[in-house]
Amino acid sequence: MNAPQPTGRLDGDDLVITRRFRAAIDDVWEGLTNPESTARWFGPWRWVDAAGPGHEIAYTMIQEEGAPEGRGVVVRCEPPRHLAIETHGDYAMSYELALAQAGDVTTLTFVHHLSDRRTAGDFGPGWEFYLDLYVHAREGRPFRKFDEYYPSQKPYYLDLADGGKSR
Repeated sequence: MNAPQPTGRLDGDDLVITRRFRAAIDDVWEGLTNPESTARWFGPWRWVDAAGPGHEIAYTMIQEEGAPEGRGVVVRCEPPRHLAIETHGDYAMSYELALAQAGDVTTLTFVHHLSDRRTAGDFGPGWEFYLDLYVHAREGRPFRKFDEYYPSQKPYYLDLADGGKSR
């Protein structure tokens, strides 16, 4: 199987990756936020203390070696359009999911706020992989393997981080 082509871009220090779905915004939101849905492609999650913005979640990353558990805080949640999360621990990061519907197409814009642009070489292929897992789960297609994304996509993202100077 051929390696998937990277699709992300950098906007300042933000890694931005987009996916489009021929589906209603509520359906796409459900697949991205419902613990039963995420358990199929990313991993299950749960509220730690109380539900809602400002509260902590615990999640299990089933695609990672050893299926580690992580924790994060839901910074903002405006169903079905916007979700912002800050994670801490080994997978500390800040990212957002924004959804917009036009006609029968819903666009997902994923934004990872990078603390260092050079980390795009690692995070870019990882998020491409996870977002494609979501696409494949929705379509009932077999999942690709992470090694189809990494390290083959790393040079693309390092070039973006370098401002295209390596071309």
